[in-house]
Amino acid sequence: MTFPPAPLPVASPCIKVCVLDARNVCVGCGRTIDEITQWSRLTEEQQRQVVDRARQRREAAS
Repeated sequence: MTFPPAPLPVASPCIKVCVLDARNVCVGCGRTIDEITQWSRLTEEQQRQVVDRARQRREAAS
């Protein structure tokens, strides 16, 4: 019996530019301070949602 490979864990979007703006959003990765501090406790689906929201924030800021 063969099983499909397990999905890879969601990589943190951190790029080591950890500076918060006035809204408590990291200018490096686009996550809020709450998303950053809760990252390790989130499910993979929640982490994917955070990555999507962070990407949207970075795109909106450019």
